Amino acid sequence: MDNNHSANHRTSGKLILAGGALGVVFGDIGTSPLYTLKTILLLSGDSPTPDVILGLLSLIIWTLILVTSVKYAIFAMRMDNNGEGGIMALMSLLVHKGKDSKWVIFSALTGAALIYGDGAITPAISVLSALEGLNIIFPEAHSFILPATVVILVTLFAIQPFGTAKIGKIFGPVMTLWFVAIAALGISGIVQYPAVLLAINPAYGVSFLLSNGFSSFLVLGGVFLCVTGAEALYADMGHFGRKPIWMAWFGLAFPALLLNYAGQSAIILAGADISQNIFFRLCPPFLQIPLVILATLATIIASQAIITGAFSMTRQAIQLGWFPRLHIKQTTAESYGQIYIGTINWLLMVVTVGLAIAFKSSENLAAAYGIAVSLTMLMTSGLLFMAMRQIWGWNLLASTLVAVSFLLIDSSFLIANLVKVMEGGYIPLMLAAIVCGVMLIWNRGVKATSRAINEKVMAVDEFFNKINRLKVPRVQGTAVFLTRSQNGVPPVMRWHVARNRALQQQVISLTIEVQNIPYVEAGRRLVLTERAPGYLQGVAHYGFMEQPHIPELLHSVPGLAVPFVPEEITWYLGHETIIALEGHGMVAWQRNCFAFMVRNSTHITNYYRLPGDQVVEIGRRVAI
Repeated sequence: MDNNHSANHRTSGKLILAGGALGVVFGDIGTSPLYTLKTILLLSGDSPTPDVILGLLSLIIWTLILVTSVKYAIFAMRMDNNGEGGIMALMSLLVHKGKDSKWVIFSALTGAALIYGDGAITPAISVLSALEGLNIIFPEAHSFILPATVVILVTLFAIQPFGTAKIGKIFGPVMTLWFVAIAALGISGIVQYPAVLLAINPAYGVSFLLSNGFSSFLVLGGVFLCVTGAEALYADMGHFGRKPIWMAWFGLAFPALLLNYAGQSAIILAGADISQNIFFRLCPPFLQIPLVILATLATIIASQAIITGAFSMTRQAIQLGWFPRLHIKQTTAESYGQIYIGTINWLLMVVTVGLAIAFKSSENLAAAYGIAVSLTMLMTSGLLFMAMRQIWGWNLLASTLVAVSFLLIDSSFLIANLVKVMEGGYIPLMLAAIVCGVMLIWNRGVKATSRAINEKVMAVDEFFNKINRLKVPRVQGTAVFLTRSQNGVPPVMRWHVARNRALQQQVISLTIEVQNIPYVEAGRRLVLTERAPGYLQGVAHYGFMEQPHIPELLHSVPGLAVPFVPEEITWYLGHETIIALEGHGMVAWQRNCFAFMVRNSTHITNYYRLPGDQVVEIGRRVAI
């Protein structure tokens, strides 16, 4: 009886998580029926004959199967870094396993940067495509669609500082209703032309590609829109777990998408007008207004998921040393994933609203959409090949066969999307290039700064022999010196003694080290080693999904003869001024960019949550 009760409890818990996943994970891919088939028909340029429609539908079906279900759901989601997924987590996993090649890092950073570029387009095209349904109901509403889109987008970004925990509770039910609705609409369409189900045969898709030459190949750029958002299955795995996402995808989202695309294709074959959005043609006239409202809500939820994902990935990049420190606000204590990063939010808003105004319609935006995602998926396939070899231990033949299959699919979609570069596809690529440049310059600058500081480190024994020889007094109190170096005495500590001619009785030099795992157990968080009387050398370990809180960490350290009293701690930091290292070092423009980022990044006091009235900064010039 108890076992049955426990099993039922676990099942119900997974169902709740699966419902939550519908609201976060599948928002982007779930709203793709709004614009995908419409875009494909424009690209095909052919009359909607049965062979053409069945061929296009077959390509959509098998793209959903091979890319989303097989590559991401079955393969990628088994490559987890202690439960966390996504391209940054995969990179960290490979680095943790000792595979820190330049290719691994380049692939992951490029893929992550491209997600930012694509993330700026997703809210704009999603909301525009939903509101364009008004054209069918009220043709005179055309001039109001763009202003309404801008208002919705600005409002969406404006509420981010307040957190979305409360309204997020309705995301799951709304998206569940959305998937049920699009499935029902799809069934109503299929009834009008049941022969459309023949498209499950991949021969129709192959025949379409072969019969129309290179022009049909370019149609793949439109077909690819049906899987934009597929990477969210992998990226959000840490929030919901593998099984709940599988349940949500295979149990509702996947069948609903297949049915809706089939229904749209069926009514085309039945003679429906394709001059306007074919998605809304599925709906009876009396339900079109509720459908537009539901579609708008679904696209807002999809946009929210993109924004939240950008915040989460930014935090990972900061923790792993690939991004400048930015202020991270925890919007709710209940969920660690509920965070807000102002800089990212407002930059995304400016770009997203700018794109909506510049392109004016979802049809135009579709030209810029997809190329960034196809590149990200290509990078992910490359990393999956390495993971199959390094983590799963597969032999070269098996790994190559699977990886080549994924790479062929991804490459085909990428080549098909390349025609979009001059039509707007350059925008997400430019955004990605800027983000990637920031990551590389910041990481290189941090490493150069650490090398320069390490050159000035003094051995512990030498330092304490010196202060004993000079009879430097040890005064009451506790001093904590934050330092990048774990070798010797921190330069900040030397300068403190040199200027103040005294040293506290209890001293700790502390290095914050972020590991290539999502979370670190509480018992392994802090390692302290006594290197001299009254002098402890400590290392604080955090995972890349965690936000350091240093005072809280030192609040209660067991086993100390004299416990730390938070109010009596003085925190000492080094304030670096970046200067040129003549002859060698960073290139001038990179050094200037790094210095700019250092000046404008969140102060270390705020980032590590140090009490501002107990912090002493000591300036230092660092040549890089």
